[in-house]
Amino acid sequence: MIGHLDSDDASFLLSDLEEDRRARILTKVSATDRAAIESALAFDEESAGRLMQRAFVAAPVFWNVGQAIDHMRSVSEDDLPENFFEIYIVDPAFRLQGSVPVSLLLRSTRDKPLKDIMKEVKATVRPEMDQEEVAYIFRQYNLASTPVVDDAGRLTGMITIDDVVDVIQEEAQEDILALSGVSEAGVNQSVFSAVRARIPWLAVNLVTAFLASTVVSLFAPTIDQHVALAFLMPVVAGLGGNAGSQALAVSVRAIAERDLEGPLIRRAIRRESLTAIINGLVIATLASLVVLAWFQDPRLSVVILIAMASTFTWAGLIGILAPLTIRRLGLDPAVASSVFVLTSIDLMGFFVFLGLASLMLV
Repeated sequence: MIGHLDSDDASFLLSDLEEDRRARILTKVSATDRAAIESALAFDEESAGRLMQRAFVAAPVFWNVGQAIDHMRSVSEDDLPENFFEIYIVDPAFRLQGSVPVSLLLRSTRDKPLKDIMKEVKATVRPEMDQEEVAYIFRQYNLASTPVVDDAGRLTGMITIDDVVDVIQEEAQEDILALSGVSEAGVNQSVFSAVRARIPWLAVNLVTAFLASTVVSLFAPTIDQHVALAFLMPVVAGLGGNAGSQALAVSVRAIAERDLEGPLIRRAIRRESLTAIINGLVIATLASLVVLAWFQDPRLSVVILIAMASTFTWAGLIGILAPLTIRRLGLDPAVASSVFVLTSIDLMGFFVFLGLASLMLV
């Protein structure tokens, strides 16, 4: 069965097996297939070398259309990739010269030289390139497939869109899990592995929660005099946290998709800031009206209006600035942003709300 799979699929299946079991399976496949699979397994797990198919169609630059078609018909079915969208044109040293889409090949006359119809390759990748970078190239150039070349520009394989779709799904899932403070996914994890993966960020959360509690404790006398403040603190912190989480999710995804680069950063900061201000004013106004009707205290209504508007504005700003700063430090924004963003929002919300209450209500 392994011998009938493309090399990238075969290496994916074998990568999780123990070394001795993998070796036993490889002894049962042909020497050619074994060499291709072992070559794939030699690359890092999340590299282009693992995604790359060793089976591809290449033709010399001096061939014509008829020769290319006859060649594909003459070779064994197992020597052709299961799916391919173009054939690659190479020189005598096997350096990539261009490509010819299969649809164009079939529409051309048999005597047409391949060099006359070949297209310039939009992008190439190296085997050691990270798979996330490969996915970005596919999105950027709207590719169905792309060739893989070595340092000398020699053709070594190709990557097709079906493999890249899997990468995009994996990276999106990793970002979602990282935002939740979970570094490893899977319902099949052992209890020990799950605890080890999750407890570090829970411990950080514990520290930051005590920081927020410290801010609240500074205003204990004010809370003692106005018990309504205790009822409203979760409203300020909860809604501010939700606003920050929304801005953070949008920012982390934009960073992952390379949509926050150069001049786009300033535009994104303006957009998130304006969005946060408008949302803050709308929600804060509604909250102040509810507080006014509930407690019949105009001063308390003004306090929550200002506090929530300020917290929403800060949430929008920190939700985009934190992941950008963390990326500049060389860390993964998806992993490190969530804890610090939510903590800073809690600190800001409690400090402004209770600080204003101390000034206006006492």
